[in-house]
Amino acid sequence: MKQRHEILFKQLETYRSEMMDVLRHVTAKEASVIPKGFNNNIHWNLGHIYLDQYMWIQAVTMEETVAPESFHAWFGFGTSPADFTEETPTLDELKDLLKQQPDHIKIAYGERLEEEYPPTEMGMHTIEQVLIRTIFHEGMHLQAILDLKKLVNERDI
Repeated sequence: MKQRHEILFKQLETYRSEMMDVLRHVTAKEASVIPKGFNNNIHWNLGHIYLDQYMWIQAVTMEETVAPESFHAWFGFGTSPADFTEETPTLDELKDLLKQQPDHIKIAYGERLEEEYPPTEMGMHTIEQVLIRTIFHEGMHLQAILDLKKLVNERDI
């Protein structure tokens, strides 16, 4: 594997580890709160982060990924916790999926990062480009989670 790919996967793992550290003491009750001014909660953000990486990989490769189709109804663009059902993964289930995701992506796509595909609407045409984009996206959602966590803790639920 090329050195830059090793660095990319190290970043993916490191940023995900930072996310997991932020979530360490978040309870399911805290993760379900939607503070005033927000459309979603921590629970939704986690499912969205998980789904987003696979959605973009699928958008480039046109191959199915391990993300269940049902995740689109709960965590896709434009959804909210109002769309959750009894089948929606729990906070702990999402944490487990998020922990496993970097290794799964490395194993499944690590040797294919530079394969060329028709470009997406954002112009991405390799899995490497997708991962760079999804790391940025995860950082945006990490900030949303930090903001939500702060507001939830201020409420002292």
